[in-house]
Amino acid sequence: MRQREFDPSVREQMDEVGTLTPELARDLDALAGINRHFGGQAVWAHFAARWIRPGARLRLLDLATGGGDGPRFFVQYARKVQAEVRVVAVDFQGPTLAYAAARSADFPEIEWREGDILRFEPEASESFDLALCSLALHHFSEKDAVQILERVGRLGTRGALVTDLERGYVCTVGAWLLTALLYRDPMTKHDARMSARRAFSAPELRALAQRAGWTQARHRSFAFARQAVWLEP
Repeated sequence: MRQREFDPSVREQMDEVGTLTPELARDLDALAGINRHFGGQAVWAHFAARWIRPGARLRLLDLATGGGDGPRFFVQYARKVQAEVRVVAVDFQGPTLAYAAARSADFPEIEWREGDILRFEPEASESFDLALCSLALHHFSEKDAVQILERVGRLGTRGALVTDLERGYVCTVGAWLLTALLYRDPMTKHDARMSARRAFSAPELRALAQRAGWTQARHRSFAFARQAVWLEP
C-alpha cells in the first residue's frame, strides 16, 4: 500500500473558498450524493440503529459538519422511529454553514455554529449524548487527527463515532472512477482524488484512536472504502 500523502501547506479547494460560490454549492451537493449512493449513509444507518431507539431523547454534536447531510440523516432517522434528536452542527467555514442551513429549513432540530474542530468546546451548561465526526479526519495531520479523536471521545458522554475514507486500492480507484464518470465538477474531482491519497488506512486509524486514549475503541471497515472507529458504553 502506498504511504499517506499529506502536505499541510496544500488544502482541499473546499477549505479555501471564502464565499458561498456556485462551485462550492455543487461540490457540497456532490458530496451529499456520494454519501447517499456510495456508503456514507449506510455507515450512519448502522450506528443510528444501534444508538437511536424508539422514544429516545438525545443530543448530538456533529463536528466538521460540512453540508449538513449527516445531521439531517440522523434527525430523519429519529423521526422515523419516533425518537427525539437535537443536533449542534459545527463547521469552521461560514459559507459551508450557510449552505447547510439553507438546505435544512425543514430541520428545526439542528442548530448551526461556526467553530474550529480543533478548538471547539460546548457551553458550560450543555452536554451531548453522542459526538460525531464524518469524512473530516483526512483533512488533518496525524497530530491534529489525534486531537480531534480525543475531543470527539470526550464530548460524547454515551457514544463517539468518527468515520472516514479508508486508504487503499478501492478508495483510489473509486475516487478516480466517480470523478471521471459521475461527479466531474473540477472542485469535486480535485478534492475527491486528494482525499483518497490523504485518507488513513485501517491500521493507521486504529493506532490514532489508541493515541487519543480510545482504549476501548472498536473499528470496522464498510463498503465503498469507508471505515469507522467508535466508543460506546
